[in-house]
Amino acid sequence: MCPNGLLDDGRGGCVEPEECPCLHNKHLYFPGQQIKLDCNNTCTCQRGRWECTKFVCHGTCSIYGSGHYVTFDGRHYDFDGHCSYVAIQDYCGQNSTGSFSIVTENVPCGTTGVTCSKAIKIFLGRTELKLEDKHSKVIQLEEGHHAAYTTREVGQYLVVEASTGVIVIWDKKTTVFIKLAPSYKGSVCGLCGNFDDRTSNDFTTRDHMVVSSELHFGNSWKETSTCPDVTVTPEPCSLNPHRRSWAEKQCSIIKSSVFAVCHSKVDPTVFYEACVHDSCSCDSGGDCECFCSAVASYAQSAPRLRPCVFWRTPDLCPIFCDYYNPPNECEWHYEPCGNRSFETCRTINGIHSNISVSYLEGCYPRCPKHRPIY
Repeated sequence: MCPNGLLDDGRGGCVEPEECPCLHNKHLYFPGQQIKLDCNNTCTCQRGRWECTKFVCHGTCSIYGSGHYVTFDGRHYDFDGHCSYVAIQDYCGQNSTGSFSIVTENVPCGTTGVTCSKAIKIFLGRTELKLEDKHSKVIQLEEGHHAAYTTREVGQYLVVEASTGVIVIWDKKTTVFIKLAPSYKGSVCGLCGNFDDRTSNDFTTRDHMVVSSELHFGNSWKETSTCPDVTVTPEPCSLNPHRRSWAEKQCSIIKSSVFAVCHSKVDPTVFYEACVHDSCSCDSGGDCECFCSAVASYAQSAPRLRPCVFWRTPDLCPIFCDYYNPPNECEWHYEPCGNRSFETCRTINGIHSNISVSYLEGCYPRCPKHRPIY
């Protein structure tokens, strides 16, 4: 029991009310201590409560592996469709005027019926960008307005950034992150949901119905009506029972101590299950690529909140950066969470923003101090 006027501080001591600590991710913080959240928000501990700044951040939708989606509002679901689907667009109202549309093209990635995103089509005004086979291709359309955009390589990702506040980050394989400026909140639709901070209405079909079935929801967003509807969710580990134990053993890294710093910030369960699903399904070559992409998706979900994990090894999903080094030089290095000090002439001149791409893993140059700009 604490004497009158004092409170239990949760650590066996008694304190004045203004000295109460705050709790975050199972850690206690003293009054006046700060933590950083999402984009630029900070929270300060005051009298046992967090007082936080309220900057509005870009939203992120993730599509990875064989049909795994995380909507802008944070809802996880699986949808395996063999067709092209609208991932997100702002052509959503009755009169359907908008400025952009992003379409994912899915193809089978094994013999068990699961599909992976093979190509991403980005429509910006009268420009169509197709991301496929590790490259981007530009197609000029007949009509539409002009929309300014830039493309660049960041680590092992290709980043397309439109002046309208749309950013697409593609790993050149089966993972894509779509980022939208806060101005799009509540005015978009597609497989990534409607970005209105509520998960309950994320499954809104093309004809504005809120449904509970991911199949019904996903089918409504196919690009052409000639594609068959998806009627079942494949279970590759049941069709490939001999692969299940291999998949579970490999994917256990997500739940292991390697990622311990991430577990309290991002629940590993859904990513572990997706990893096992993908590792069972890739049975016609590319086994390791499916597994590595699944683990990388979990690793990428956490660095935005700042724990950084060196999980790759020479034996496990290695990335070789020596390939980029000139003879007898060692300028390029692997960075698991991006290179904070990596400045280029374009970022300094404001051609690219650094919004939310500073955490991407891959090969980065380390410039000498007397020539710091790449």
